[in-house]
Amino acid sequence: MRLQGAAVSIFWESVMKLFGHPDSGHAYKVKLMLAVAGIPHDYTVIDIFSPRDSRPAQFRQFARFCEVPLLVNDGAAYTQSNAILLHLAERTGQWGGQDAARLRACREWLMWEANKIGMCLPQLRGHQRFADMRLDPGARAWLLSRYEHDVGLLDQHLAHQPGFVVGDTPTIADFSLSAYLHYADEAQVAVPAHVAGWLTRISQLNGWQPPYRLLA
Repeated sequence: MRLQGAAVSIFWESVMKLFGHPDSGHAYKVKLMLAVAGIPHDYTVIDIFSPRDSRPAQFRQFARFCEVPLLVNDGAAYTQSNAILLHLAERTGQWGGQDAARLRACREWLMWEANKIGMCLPQLRGHQRFADMRLDPGARAWLLSRYEHDVGLLDQHLAHQPGFVVGDTPTIADFSLSAYLHYADEAQVAVPAHVAGWLTRISQLNGWQPPYRLLA
């Protein structure tokens, strides 16, 4: 599903610029949508392990929180991954932006993701990947129980929704919910069957690449 002909020239009057990093699942959400949608953009890697005040001036000028992802389009800055996805769906009229009902469903899933999968899974991954993100055993156990509960709810939904999260075609809900699940091996967590099947369907979309390759 790509923008066609005149829609590209009218909508993208100037090339977008995305700032991200291979270790950011939040940046992966946005980069994956841009890649699958075939939306032209420039991409710059920001060293998220560097002090914030040492990051490039152009980035700091637009990044309200000095974090990735940052999307700059027509001189306007968009931050926070799920907010960026909503902006892109609304502007393109695709990927969940086709009508109010579908966009409402996507918005609900994006809010759910931020407080569920997007809250616990990055912390569990960070515990395994980075020494300065080591968790107290009790905190890790709590986050793991939250993840297992939340991914179980997603699995139940997908058991009755064999295509994508909202209908038969991919939307911003899929890009948001799947991003950190592509790092699940690093977090050392299990992925239930229906979720695994859905991740496979996403990986078969034109333009899909795994995080470290797409965000390199």
